[in-house]
Amino acid sequence: MLRFLIKRLLLASTTLVAISIVTFLLFFAVPTSPAWVMCGRNCSPERIAQVEQSLGLDQPITTQYTDFVKGVFAGRTFDDAGTIRECDAPCLGYSFRSQEPVTDSLARTLPVTLSIVIGAMVVFLTVGIGLGMLAALRKGSVFDRVAIGASVGFASTQTYTLGGVLLLVLVYSTGILPNPSYTPITENPLAWASGLLLPWITLGLINSALYARLSRAQMIETLTEDFVRTARAKGLPARTVNRRHALRAAITPLVTIAGVDLGSYLGGVVITESVFSLNGIGRAAADAVADLNLPLVMATVLVAAFFIVTMNIIVDMLYAVIDPRVRLG
Repeated sequence: MLRFLIKRLLLASTTLVAISIVTFLLFFAVPTSPAWVMCGRNCSPERIAQVEQSLGLDQPITTQYTDFVKGVFAGRTFDDAGTIRECDAPCLGYSFRSQEPVTDSLARTLPVTLSIVIGAMVVFLTVGIGLGMLAALRKGSVFDRVAIGASVGFASTQTYTLGGVLLLVLVYSTGILPNPSYTPITENPLAWASGLLLPWITLGLINSALYARLSRAQMIETLTEDFVRTARAKGLPARTVNRRHALRAAITPLVTIAGVDLGSYLGGVVITESVFSLNGIGRAAADAVADLNLPLVMATVLVAAFFIVTMNIIVDMLYAVIDPRVRLG
């Protein structure tokens, strides 16, 4: 296990370095004038020259990348028109549009996205896997047909459509739920949950469709395996066979999908955030693209890559815990 973990960490580190190099080149080597892009169309030549000098854009590209990497681990300082701006580690760049380190923007938006994703994952994993497993155990029944039919319906629904309908019915028409908003959980847990309940339901219902169909198919296949038939032949109760044997084996492939989904969602659920007017990392990235805020766009790309790579490692570790047949070496 330790050897496998070390190998995966080394591979993950190499992957992140490669992504950082490619991303850095795309944003700082490809544009003919990155300083003009970051500063804006109305910047004077003097201001553009200041941005180039502050970010070291007049240096060779290898020096620029080395300074960027150093900033991630040790922090950097930027000269913003004579004003020294401190960017503490991990420094992922400085935005001359918002006149702040991009890590400050990420610190404001990442908790919003994290709150949305964690709550939504609880909904779609519970609803999706639960429905799929029950449908598999009642294969061919009315419940099976209704559950799978509902999952197909939700899978065909777009976030902005379902979110708009739920907003109209549950917020504007009936007032059953409050208007979606974000309150830090440390300030008021109840306000945090109530303000994000509608995004959780919307994202959860749409994504539960995939998990319902996959868990149903995997459970049906697992119930025909030899080890399940052996457990039944030994006289074990049906509940024990289904939970301890079939469920653990059937859920293993779903862990991979859930891990990848979690990693990608933490990089931003831009449509959900836009529909419910929540300032998460996905919406911030979309606004940064429209505003040509290159440092912030680059930072969100790197953060998303970090989450995806990290979740892949966690998923590999969970395999051995969930399914004893898996051995990591």
